[in-house]
Amino acid sequence: MTKPSLGADFFEQLYQADDDPWQFETSPYEAAKYAATLAALPRPRYGSAFEIGGSIGVLTAQLANRCDSLLSVDLSTVAQAKAMQRCQHLPQVRFEIMNVPHDYPSDRFDLVLLSEVGYYWCRADLHQAQARIYNSLRPGGHLLLVHWVHDAPSYPLRGDDVHDAFEVFATARFRHLHDGRTENYRLDLYERL
Repeated sequence: MTKPSLGADFFEQLYQADDDPWQFETSPYEAAKYAATLAALPRPRYGSAFEIGGSIGVLTAQLANRCDSLLSVDLSTVAQAKAMQRCQHLPQVRFEIMNVPHDYPSDRFDLVLLSEVGYYWCRADLHQAQARIYNSLRPGGHLLLVHWVHDAPSYPLRGDDVHDAFEVFATARFRHLHDGRTENYRLDLYERL
C-alpha cells in the first residue's frame, strides 16, 4: 500500500514538541553534511536559489552566503518562524509557507536544493516535484539532492528511492556532475541541459 505524503500537521506537531527535532543546530553529523552540501556546489555564487524544506534555517543561513537571492520554503510555520529569526540579518533571503509540489513559485532559478525532503512525498508527488523543479531551473542551473539513506518506516519513500527516481528522470534533461555517498546520506548534483 502506498503511503500518502506527510503533510503540514505532521511537521507542526513535530516542531511544537521540539523546536529542533533533528538537532540541526548542534549535531556534528548535520554540520559535516552541510559542509559537504555546500562544497558540492560548483559555483562560488548563484543569482537565484530555491531551498525546498528549509526547516529552522541552519543550512539556509549558510547557503545564503553563496546567493544573491534565496527563497526558502517549508510546510511548518513554527520551523519557519525560527528560520526567519535566524536569517533576519540576510536581506537576500525570503521565506514562504509552501506545500511543494502542490504549491510552487513562478520564479526561475540557478539552483534548487532538495535536502532531506523527498522521502516525505508519495511517489506521485515526487514525480510532480521532479517536473516542477526541472521547469523552474534555467538551462545550466543546478539541482542538488541530499537525503538520509536509512529506513524510516513512517516515511512514504526512502532516500535511495528519491535519488534513484531522479537518476531515471535526469535522462536527456540533466547532466550528472557529482555523486557523494556516505554510510548515512546520499548526495547528487545535476545540471540542467
